[in-house]
Amino acid sequence: MPDTPPSGLDAATAARRLREDGPNELATSQRRPLRALVGEVVREPMFLLMLGSGGIYLAMGDARQALILLGFVLIIMAVTVLQERRTDGALAELRELSSPRALVLRGGVSQRIPGREVVRDDVLLLAEGDRVPADGQLLQAHELSTDESLLTGESEPVPKQAPLGLVLAGTLVLSGQGLVRVTAVGAHTEMGRIGQSLDEVSLQPSPLRQEMARLTQRLVFFALAVCALLVGLLWALRGDALAAVLAGITLAMGLLPQELPVILIVFLALAARRLGRQQVLTRRLSAIETLGQTTVLCVDKTGTLTRNRMAVHTLVAAGAEQAVGDLAPGALPEAFHRLLEYAVLASEIAPHDPMEQALQRLAAQQLAGSEHLHPEWQLAREYELSPELMAMSHLWRGASPQQDVVSTKGAPEAVVDLCHLPPDQAQQVLQQAAALADRGLRVLGVAQARHPRHQDWPAQQHDFDFEWLGLVGLADPLRPEVPAAMAQCQRAGIRVVMITGDHPRTALAVAAQAGIPGGQALTGDDLAALPPGEWATHLASVQVFARVKPQQKLALVQALQAQGEVVAMTGDGVNDAPALKAAHIGIAMGQRGTDVAREAASLVLLQDDFQAIVTAIERGRRTFANLRQAMVYTLAVHLPIIGLALLPALLGWPLVLTPLHIAFLELVIDPACSLVFEAESGRTGLMAQPPRRRTEALLSAHAVRLSLLQGCWMTGLVLAWYGGLTWLGWGAATASTAGFMALVAGNAALILPCRSPTGRWRDLFQGLPRLSAGVLLGTLLALGLVTTVPGLARAFGFAPLPWALGAGVMFSALASLVVFQLNKRWLQPAT
Repeated sequence: MPDTPPSGLDAATAARRLREDGPNELATSQRRPLRALVGEVVREPMFLLMLGSGGIYLAMGDARQALILLGFVLIIMAVTVLQERRTDGALAELRELSSPRALVLRGGVSQRIPGREVVRDDVLLLAEGDRVPADGQLLQAHELSTDESLLTGESEPVPKQAPLGLVLAGTLVLSGQGLVRVTAVGAHTEMGRIGQSLDEVSLQPSPLRQEMARLTQRLVFFALAVCALLVGLLWALRGDALAAVLAGITLAMGLLPQELPVILIVFLALAARRLGRQQVLTRRLSAIETLGQTTVLCVDKTGTLTRNRMAVHTLVAAGAEQAVGDLAPGALPEAFHRLLEYAVLASEIAPHDPMEQALQRLAAQQLAGSEHLHPEWQLAREYELSPELMAMSHLWRGASPQQDVVSTKGAPEAVVDLCHLPPDQAQQVLQQAAALADRGLRVLGVAQARHPRHQDWPAQQHDFDFEWLGLVGLADPLRPEVPAAMAQCQRAGIRVVMITGDHPRTALAVAAQAGIPGGQALTGDDLAALPPGEWATHLASVQVFARVKPQQKLALVQALQAQGEVVAMTGDGVNDAPALKAAHIGIAMGQRGTDVAREAASLVLLQDDFQAIVTAIERGRRTFANLRQAMVYTLAVHLPIIGLALLPALLGWPLVLTPLHIAFLELVIDPACSLVFEAESGRTGLMAQPPRRRTEALLSAHAVRLSLLQGCWMTGLVLAWYGGLTWLGWGAATASTAGFMALVAGNAALILPCRSPTGRWRDLFQGLPRLSAGVLLGTLLALGLVTTVPGLARAFGFAPLPWALGAGVMFSALASLVVFQLNKRWLQPAT
């Protein structure tokens, strides 16, 4: 591509056109408008029951109860809507980050912007692996071809020529480079006209969500059955139909598990936003669930374990070796000039590959002003690297009218094969390459050939008469955080497997530096030669796979999955997309990765930081652990509500709970279940345990037993206060007040032991988040208001308690912490 491209739009013009035409997107935002969100909340069964209760109070002539209940409904609705808006906001941030990115020229400077900000007449720079963000006309093209199967259904590459060629939004650049002037955006593109949608981020169905849905359905059916039984029983025993229906509604409100789907969505959305703050974009929320189950992490070498900042380290020509790191400009010995010259000629003109960029930097430093640089030569033919031949060649038209110049570079064994070297010389060259690879260098072979201009170009590289020139060793240093992160993976029971296209010796050297155990590497050729039945044996023992072809990456991922492994896979190229999509968790590199890799992945590392992968796995484990504790708490706190709504009716006592009381309890339970437990930092040692089994349920048998035991204790405590005071003649209002105080204070106290599954006393308050402390204090303050403020107390049917009695109730509820902890110790599973 020429060095003087158009300068593109200026910032002011681009901003004006964005305002005039709107964003470059095909679908409206998924963020729900406030009216629709309120409508969804009102249609929830819990709110319908509350509104029905208010209608019954009005029918019974109790307008004050109806109005107070309506006030609570409005408060709960406001809290729910704010929580939903917060979740929608988190998802909107994720969608904004996950939209395709575009490289544009603005004022002569290239910059990466969100695809939705591309406007008409923008100048786009396209490269291999990019997703085209808008329709446009080609200004310049170099070996450009695109995949238009999204529009046409045909998977064949479509060559593109400037200046008449067109590129279409949503298509994928398969090869080459291009410069494009945008002609249509958004709904005016070809994709927009046929009604396609590119809105990528949505909550995907997942095993955990399905499990939550099944649990919710079972509880709903159980609640409806019990409520119908209660209404019929009370109607038959007491003859008051409205009171019986009101008691049934109260019980239904206590039984319905409306918190469960809310808890899951809040946990996943907020976990994704927390990962986003750590530069990990979650494109599919279901991946957060799977992260904690990861057993095998398949990683590339270049850019994942290493910095992907290539620099030429060593040149080898005619048996001599030259280190270039400390050479002054222009000090490279003449014997190595031709080697470097042809290495540059075998590279792209405007390269994106770090190795080719390193070669061009060294040439500019060492060959400037010499006859070994050829900016005036024309590239006439390009022979691309292929899985069958790991070498690429360029045919140049230079100053000589009689012959063209051919340069090639690639894997040393491939270039040796092209040169048809004698066996002795070939063995010597490959030994030199192996020695460089043992030092952790990426090694390339370089050769050159001449071709008569009057003859047709050969169809394949093997038909040229190549002359061997030498070896180039490039260094890509290991990322400093990798050894510690690798050790953390090993402690967490996660096996790390390197899959790379590099030389096996280079791969093993880097693996040793990174801390990947094992001293054996299998190559792609080794895998191809293995019978299918022997793959399992080698997969269990080999940690390094080198010279792996793109299609073999997918085969390795699928083979690991067939063995029951939960596989996370990193990748950045177009050819990595199938493996990324097939893996349980595809992880794309955000900075150096291609658009198609990012679209296929579940997670995107915005900073290409290996430690971020470990951080994401830890967040996945923490989210599941906190979600489990939230579920234990949710089920436990519903038991005393059910008991207090059901048993007095069956025993002939005055009813304690009304819909107003349930509405108050919802204000306590909902924030505790979702926000409080989601904010927990999690217990220490999560990354020192093996991965969670795929078959492990959210609520294990142990968790259910613990939840039932805690709930039964609270139910007994609440009924003891209510029944005991009733039996002693204190009066229904006083007994109800004491029972309700014990219920609310016990629910608040249960938050502390439910923060951790262990029975250690120090875990009760250690690391208590401010949000949890705020909820605890707010709950106790609200309880104090509704039991002591005369107007509120009358609405709830409460009577003031003597100071000693109130203190006794609160002390018994808080002293339940001892029982809760002993229950956990008693039910602690054997390790």
